[in-house]
Amino acid sequence: MSHLPLNRRDFLQAAAAGVGGLALAGSAAATEALPKGKAEHCIMLWLGGGQGQIDTWDPKPKGDPKKKIAGGYYDAIDTVIPDVQVCEHLPHSAKMLDDMAILRTVWHDVIDEHGAATNRMHTGRPPSGTIVYPSIGSIISHQLSDVDASVPGYVLIGYPNDSRGPGFLGAQHSFLYLTDTESGPAALSRSLKITEDRQARRERMLEFSRGQFTSQHEKDQMLRDYDTTLAKAARLSGPEFMDVFQLDKESPRLRQSYGDEFGQRCLLARRLVQSGVKFVEVSHNLNFVNGTGWDVHNDGIVKQHLLIQELDLALTALINDLRAHNLLEKTLIVVSSEFGRPGGFDGGGGRGHHGAAFSTVLAGGGLRTGQVIGQTDEKAEKALDRKVSVPDMFATMLHSLGIDPHHELYDGDRPVPATDQGNPIRELFV
Repeated sequence: MSHLPLNRRDFLQAAAAGVGGLALAGSAAATEALPKGKAEHCIMLWLGGGQGQIDTWDPKPKGDPKKKIAGGYYDAIDTVIPDVQVCEHLPHSAKMLDDMAILRTVWHDVIDEHGAATNRMHTGRPPSGTIVYPSIGSIISHQLSDVDASVPGYVLIGYPNDSRGPGFLGAQHSFLYLTDTESGPAALSRSLKITEDRQARRERMLEFSRGQFTSQHEKDQMLRDYDTTLAKAARLSGPEFMDVFQLDKESPRLRQSYGDEFGQRCLLARRLVQSGVKFVEVSHNLNFVNGTGWDVHNDGIVKQHLLIQELDLALTALINDLRAHNLLEKTLIVVSSEFGRPGGFDGGGGRGHHGAAFSTVLAGGGLRTGQVIGQTDEKAEKALDRKVSVPDMFATMLHSLGIDPHHELYDGDRPVPATDQGNPIRELFV
């Protein structure tokens, strides 16, 4: 009996799944059969701390935190999609839900650790002892951006950490970051005490020293990556790219439509995408609003509605603004968090952590929006159908951007698939 040869990826996938290679090859073929993604950019709105699905995108009948009766914290309202409701504090989104798709059954197996769950929702994989996996932002930068371009491939608006890093893809696919919208990235701004002439002398000296050192270490890949990153930083510090951060050039009316600081971050994300940046992460880590951010244990839940209202205003303004600039079809928006919250209440009236079923929202990017994928039980804790794994969510994002989710990246000579056996969600493309 003859056997068809399997390539390395199909062999490893088949071995991991415990099935023959033909089924796995069929998964890749099914991906190829989907219409090619239309997006060219991605904006991820990151709700660090754990946005509660039951209090936002997957409402259930109200509970009672004082009596410890599980259920929603807010009332639900109807949306433009028949028989689909969202939280009462998402009125703008309710009217525009035909521009969005809600994935209500995203899941992973990380339970109580914010750092581990954040890493999972950025890399799409459990950590490895031998590989430092790249984040989704770095993968998109690697696949779509030109390292010699006049803009970075990946910008983070928020506080950086390793989960958002490039891993084995190298420093040239790391992020440029800033923590507020009052100015551009501090690393690209010259100190006011340094004159242009003095700066020029420093750059000539640095170029001479760097040239001598690199000529003696030509085979050091890390040094070459660092050198490339420095050269790009010098290009980015010019007036053309730094002008992107001048939000005061937008009309007061538009800025007001976005709301406060989180909204201004989203406005800046539009300007970055418009300039050519491929991936922008916008962090909603402004804990002073309710004292805890989205991590609503105990009384942090009391003012959670302020966060939800900020998200509602900024998300819908971003969709409308991208559409006005003919960028909505070209830009995938992802509203994500490290996990959700359970339907029950903790001892202080708030909610704990829950990763078995939670909601992610997608918009734009040429997707078939106006639909809800997956259904949960009466506590929004258990998927009743259509479970969406993190690798499948990542495969959906990559496919929407025209990137093969089965494409092999390389950690040295070691091939690593772009997703952990993920497949795009078919309903969003056909």
